[in-house]
Amino acid sequence: MRAFLRPIAGLALALLAAGPTLAIDPPYQRQMERLAEVMGSLYYLQPLCKTGSEDWRAQMAELISLDEPDEDRRQRLAGAFNTGYTGFSRLHRHCTPASREALGRLLFEAQQLARAIHTRFAE
Repeated sequence: MRAFLRPIAGLALALLAAGPTLAIDPPYQRQMERLAEVMGSLYYLQPLCKTGSEDWRAQMAELISLDEPDEDRRQRLAGAFNTGYTGFSRLHRHCTPASREALGRLLFEAQQLARAIHTRFAE
């Protein structure tokens, strides 16, 4: 009887040592992280070039709130936003033609990502 319990006890200990399981990401997580990164970039570039009046940070906060992610996903989305912001803040100190070009491309990409996420996963 004791020989039978040893493998079960070993299995139980292995499962406990594995720790808590992580939640499974939704299928749109990768696109959401890219959208967050793009929005962070826009949050930096738009005021730099004095174009538009969108508050990308507020829109990102609203998007996160509507998605209701767990804490891990919330941190990853916020981190992606911050990565976008920091990446452009290191390279662009003044609005240049390259900054304006990046801004236009990022606005287009944000629109495409938002449309794709909505079309594929919200309808």
